Amino acid sequence: MSDLALYQYCLIGLIFVWSGFVRSGLGFGGAVLSLPFLLLVLDEPLVFLPVIAVHLLVFSSLTIWMNNRSSSRTDDQGRALAGTVEWNYLWRILAIMIVPKLIGVFGLITLPSDIMSLIIFVIVAVYSVSYIMNRPFRSNSRAIDVVFLMLGGYISGTSLIGAPLIIAVVAQHLPREKLRDTLFALWFILVMIKMAAFLWLDIDLQLIHHLWLLPCAAIGHVLGLRAHDRILRAETPVFFRVLGSVLLIVSSIGMLQVIFS
Repeated sequence: MSDLALYQYCLIGLIFVWSGFVRSGLGFGGAVLSLPFLLLVLDEPLVFLPVIAVHLLVFSSLTIWMNNRSSSRTDDQGRALAGTVEWNYLWRILAIMIVPKLIGVFGLITLPSDIMSLIIFVIVAVYSVSYIMNRPFRSNSRAIDVVFLMLGGYISGTSLIGAPLIIAVVAQHLPREKLRDTLFALWFILVMIKMAAFLWLDIDLQLIHHLWLLPCAAIGHVLGLRAHDRILRAETPVFFRVLGSVLLIVSSIGMLQVIFS
């Protein structure tokens, strides 16, 4: 990423502002909502994936720490406040996802990427429309949830864009005030595995470019925190419509890429 034109650097910077905004605003989307645009600037995923991974590690851990930095947080009546991460649920879904995640990271199983991507984006589109219509899909089947989590773990292992499939399951089972930070904790663990693979394969982590891309992502992160607070104060249907709209954008971009690639 050292031989680009000035306008390309400007576009990359703006995209990382957007990446930081959606990540802190909703708790997901930092990779899947920015990578398609980044690849329009420079069609080399391995240039951007390590940068996105480092940003996620930095800002997810920072956000969780800031929201839980006091072990004696209390409300106005002096009652202890619960943490913002639902750890019990996190460990349960991580147990389901860890093996598919490792399979994806190390490429032990190679599936047709275009067919897999199209199936996933169609499923996500169905979920997103149900949220927009204020009729969130309920599978009423633990088996289907497990399948979606396993697919999400596998896709996360291959390209870091498994979030839409995972969020479609997790959003059904967590209170919205704990959704973002629980996802952040999950992404942190999954991305640490991916980063270990990058180091093992001697992938260039683009460390010099973090000097200017981290501030770009930080600007978006601050804006996203404010947006998240407004979303939490909004009525539940509004929250799910925002969530569904983002998922629909993600799935539409993904389907178009698969169809026209």
